[in-house]
Amino acid sequence: MSRPVTPTIKVRDLRKVFTVTRREPGLRGALRSLVAPARVEVAALAGISFDMEPTERLALIGPNGAGKSTAIKILTGILQPTSGNCEVLGLVPWKQREQLARHVGTVFGQRPQLWYHLPAVDTLRLLAAVYDIDGRTAERRIRELADVFDLGSLLEVPVRKLSLGQRMRCEVAASLIHRPRLLLLDEPSIGLDPVAKHHIREMVLRMSEQDHVGVLVTSHDAGDIEALCRRVIIVEHGLVVYHDELQTLRSAYLSSKRVRAHFAGPATLGGLPPGVRLLRQDGISALLHVDTRRATIDGVLGLLSRAGELADLVISEPSLEEVIRAVFSGGRLEATS
Repeated sequence: MSRPVTPTIKVRDLRKVFTVTRREPGLRGALRSLVAPARVEVAALAGISFDMEPTERLALIGPNGAGKSTAIKILTGILQPTSGNCEVLGLVPWKQREQLARHVGTVFGQRPQLWYHLPAVDTLRLLAAVYDIDGRTAERRIRELADVFDLGSLLEVPVRKLSLGQRMRCEVAASLIHRPRLLLLDEPSIGLDPVAKHHIREMVLRMSEQDHVGVLVTSHDAGDIEALCRRVIIVEHGLVVYHDELQTLRSAYLSSKRVRAHFAGPATLGGLPPGVRLLRQDGISALLHVDTRRATIDGVLGLLSRAGELADLVISEPSLEEVIRAVFSGGRLEATS
């Protein structure tokens, strides 16, 4: 009988409340704040619960102020929650932070860990020493990471002289020097150009699969989520408002698609079923609007194949960014041409 799999991350009813000083406007309010400041409680996390399975790549997303960064700080042991339970790799982060750090790698897009004036390889060697990795093993690991992240001679260049994309590749490599079981990526592609973003995502994906590393991503870039993750958790106002597979998210918030068909020769469309509307047609092409709540794409494909010999077919739907926006607005999306 197989043993149950222990989640990499287990969060139950996690809450974090901050006490902040509220300042009233004007001179009188400023004086009152000095004498008798008004304090209010702000809930950054209002009771979130979720699991992350071993080797899974999971996205934790939401608007600014939703509670993502607070959650990450609790998961790494930087903050202690007001209430609730949390385990990462079987450890309580704020109680066993040093032990947990040996099994977790972190990359913060706006908080570099590389020494700015030194070559990146010096930081990697220093981190290896911090993690009690012997010199020979450390050099072998550095060579492995240099190959995977295509660093080559970049490791010998002072960090200040590297481009942002090159620096981020070194940052991710540094976070993996100790072979962590879990990698936390907070806005890993912020400020990068499209080519650099692609390289970072491709290399993280390769390393995750090669070393069986779980990856938790927080990002405002939908491309990061689509490239790396199969499951997504959306938080807003400190609460989980969606928790499921990416594809399920798309299905839940897409109400239509557009189908553009090109035929090898003249074609004639027959009667359109309910939910299918003809937007444009000429002799050898047609553009259809399909309400997926009333008609299936398979049915539309059958309709088009009966109309003539298909030469090309394009089915369009909203981007993930638009889908996420629909979650927050409580609406549904229609595909654009």
